[in-house]
This record gives sequence, C-alpha cells and structure tokens, in this order.
Amino acid sequence: MIPLRDDRPTRTFAFVTVALILLNTIVFVHELSLRNPDRVEAFFATFSLTPAHLTQSPSPDSYLTVFTSMFLHGGWMHIIGNMLYLWIFGRNVEDCIGHSKFIIFYLLCGVAAAVAQVLIAPNSTVPMIGASGAISGVLGAYLLLFPRARVLVLFPIWIFWRVFYVPALLLLVFWFGMQLLSGLAVLSMDVNGGVAFWAHVGGFVAGMLLIPIFKKRGVRLFQ
Repeated sequence: MIPLRDDRPTRTFAFVTVALILLNTIVFVHELSLRNPDRVEAFFATFSLTPAHLTQSPSPDSYLTVFTSMFLHGGWMHIIGNMLYLWIFGRNVEDCIGHSKFIIFYLLCGVAAAVAQVLIAPNSTVPMIGASGAISGVLGAYLLLFPRARVLVLFPIWIFWRVFYVPALLLLVFWFGMQLLSGLAVLSMDVNGGVAFWAHVGGFVAGMLLIPIFKKRGVRLFQ
C-alpha cells in the first residue's frame, strides 16, 4: 500500500518537515551531479555509516556518519518513498511536538535506528544510508498520536489500482510487522546487506518511546 495523504489537518505550517525534505533533495541532487563512479563511491564512503567502522576502529568522523548517513539515498525510488512518508506523517507529528523539538526528535530517532542496526550487525562492512530510520520514528509517534486517523492509500491489484482509506492503526501496525518479520528473516539467513530492517524497527520503537516526552503539553495520545 502506497500512502497518499492523511485526513488530519495541521494547525501550523510544518517548516521543519519541509526543510528536511529540501535538504534530503539537495543532497540527492548533489549525488546525481557527481556522475563519475569513483567520485560517487568516495562520497558514500565518506558520509555513509559502516557498522564495522564504529565497532572496530571508531573515530570522530565515523561517529559523525550516524548523522550524515540520514541524508543520503541510493536512488530515485529510495528518496521518493522516504520523502513521501515524511511529508504525510511528519507534518502532524511536528505540529504536536513543535518545530525546534521536532528536529531533536527526528535526529534522536535516526540515532536509535543506527544503533539498532549496528547492534544487530556490528561487523558489517556494508554502508548504511537513508532517512528511513528517522522517518520510522515519525511513524511510531504518529501511531500513538493518531491511531484513529485515516490514510488514503494506493493499492495495486494485478493490473488494476485501487484508492481507498485505511485506519492509520492498521497501516502502521502492518508496516511495522513487515519490518520486524523481514528483519527476523534476514537475521536467520545471515544476509550481509540489503535493506536495514532493524534500523526501521529501532527507529519506530524509539519514536513510540519518545513521543510522550516530546509532545506539547495538552496534546493527547490516541486521538
């Protein structure tokens, strides 16, 4: 299911969500501008997060990649999917947290996602990139804030496409379940590489744990 929008209007303009989308897009455009494969490889080697670099020979630069890796993407579908989820779910979460605290919340979820993946695969030499860990935290927060919201989704059935609303609770629990099951499957197969499912799981759980602390006073959970 591809989410298109939710039915919850925001009370304030989501400045930080828009800024994050723009920043990720600018970085992606820079990636495209490199063109030369050697320059692209060097760029990702410098700014992506490699678990083994943190667990075996950590340096200040390797710790910094926990943050820089959140703004890198490996292709068009990667960034479009991440930014779509951030736009749909990030605006209301930012509205409930506040602009400045949302930046901290977002980065903390990204850090938690990175830690979860590094703990699962501490010796991996495969670079980690993408905003999905931090965005997973946004999804976890949204689940606790707006489980009764409805999300318009696009659902492909063979050659047909259907558009309909589903409860946010159903969509997000299903999404989290898929990440968890995929993570367990990859773990059992001892696959080194691919999608960082445990970063998604870690970010989602972090978002659920942090949102009661970060939400504005007077904002209720389970709206």
